[in-house]
Amino acid sequence: MSSKRYTEEFKVEAVKQVTERGHPVVEVASRIGVSQHSLYAWLKQYSLPAEAPQEQQSQSAEIRHLKAELKRVTEERDILKQAAAYFPKESW
Repeated sequence: MSSKRYTEEFKVEAVKQVTERGHPVVEVASRIGVSQHSLYAWLKQYSLPAEAPQEQQSQSAEIRHLKAELKRVTEERDILKQAAAYFPKESW
């Protein structure tokens, strides 16, 4: 049985509900449909000192940007490979 995978944004939002809004862990866990154990693990992982979340957020944004750029460049490369195979080389 495979476990459900949650996005980083989902986890961060769940942690914010506990840390910033003051909701109890039990309430948040039952409302979003995760175990209390998972939510406590996310709290441990995503509850960082005040300056660290900003740094982590900027790194996450940069990673998302680089992944998108890598995807675009890979698609361009694949298109060029297909075009090269489609058009025979002309000999002059």
